[in-house]
Amino acid sequence: MFADDLGEPVPLRRAPRRVVSLVPSLTDAIETTAPGLLVGATDYCTHPAGLAVARVGGSKYPAVDAVLDLRPDLVVANAEENRPEDVARIRADGVPVWVTAAAGTVPVGLGSVRRLLTQGLDLGEPDWLVRAEDAWREVAPVWATAVVPVWRRPWIVVGRDTFAGDVLRRLGVANAYAGHAERYPRPALDELRERLRDGSAGLLVLPDEPYEFTAGDGPEAFPGVPYALVNGRYLTWCGPSLVPARDALATALTTARR
Repeated sequence: MFADDLGEPVPLRRAPRRVVSLVPSLTDAIETTAPGLLVGATDYCTHPAGLAVARVGGSKYPAVDAVLDLRPDLVVANAEENRPEDVARIRADGVPVWVTAAAGTVPVGLGSVRRLLTQGLDLGEPDWLVRAEDAWREVAPVWATAVVPVWRRPWIVVGRDTFAGDVLRRLGVANAYAGHAERYPRPALDELRERLRDGSAGLLVLPDEPYEFTAGDGPEAFPGVPYALVNGRYLTWCGPSLVPARDALATALTTARR
């Protein structure tokens, strides 16, 4: 019997043939690797494009009855994105659940996905995963320090031990809040401005998810500060999107606007 990232047993009697994913990045990884294996996914599972499966609500608040109605052999969840009570209810109904941990680095994240695909789903190692590992193996020298908001009203930024922080660090961009006690701190706007004013940070990185920052929504709060609008999926998803992500993010970061 296999165990998931949290050490919980996953009692699979055979290789799963009907899978429901409650995690957008894992939906992308599974469908890209084994098209047709998924029978359900969240409303936020936008990739691969054209994914045609039943929708079961959001990651934080899935319709558990809808998940169970799909008669899955396995449900895939994440410790950070999904609520323990939903996972517990699905398990209580006799459906195995594989929960992945919130990875703090790219290698750890890809290792977690590899275990899910090759052990939990009994699939071969996909080519995209090997290419992603090759693409992100290098860690570039630091050339900038950034503040990385992921939400506003209130402002929430990337803090310690996050996948997004490691992605940026491998591109040579240090995270101004990497030493914070919390993974996602909620600093006041004045504090963020002061860090950018006193030289603690010199760059603002604004993804388009989970909050959709745009040229007209976000940069105006930090007048004169160089900012880079980046694809949030490239910054935070551990899946096939990591293959093109390095070049795309590097271009966006090195052409930051004012």
